[in-house]
Amino acid sequence: MENYEGFKKEVYALTKINLDAYKEKQMRRRIDSLVNKNKCKSYEEYVNLLKANPDVFDEFVNFLTINVSEFYRNPDQWELMVKEFMPELIEKSGQQLKIWSAACSTGDEPYSLVMALSTLVPLNKIKILATDLDKQVIATAKVGLYSAKSIANVPADLKKKYFTPVGNSFQISDEIKRCVEFKEHNLLRDTYPTNYDMIVCRNVLIYFTDEAKTEVYDKFCKSLRPGGILFIGSTEQVIDYKDLGYKRRYSFYYEKVN
Repeated sequence: MENYEGFKKEVYALTKINLDAYKEKQMRRRIDSLVNKNKCKSYEEYVNLLKANPDVFDEFVNFLTINVSEFYRNPDQWELMVKEFMPELIEKSGQQLKIWSAACSTGDEPYSLVMALSTLVPLNKIKILATDLDKQVIATAKVGLYSAKSIANVPADLKKKYFTPVGNSFQISDEIKRCVEFKEHNLLRDTYPTNYDMIVCRNVLIYFTDEAKTEVYDKFCKSLRPGGILFIGSTEQVIDYKDLGYKRRYSFYYEKVN
């Protein structure tokens, strides 16, 4: 297919998603498969379809955003959060911590944060900001219906307390839902919120270029309070963390120095 550069500009105009920030070979392969699926013979034809058909447009945005998520992904890392970092932050900032789940996908992560924090403070003290650029996954997150596989790592007592079986799926309770505020947000374009005790952004930036990663990690650092914690994915690392103003506490936990 021709003119991928022109296609990227059209996509940015339509969605404000900057495809330059993603690894091109990987992203182009994903997009080409979607173009072919919709029986388009060129990027231009596909762009015209995106403009004309809201369902195809929503499918495209959903396809671009990588939505592989599960509750308590890497349970040992969550255990470390509950035993060490959350108590430490509560001691510094009080019970009403400001926590941001960035690129939250279908809600597994922010709801995990609420449940983890609920073992230390009352639910009425908990408010998590959860953001994603894909309004479809935010809508899915607000419904709060998950597969057995998705919730497999949730501690048994919390699973029993906060999930109700619905057929083969599980519905998360309204009392957990009420603790999360969902908003659309583009990490590469929008203004970042500030003064946060913890930011969780896991398994998203692996799809970004090194330049885009550095930009996001720098903005995260500016969004954290001194002593605030950034929690990233198990396949990620902040290469130049010292230059950006972090110190590394564990492989996937970074603290803002000052």
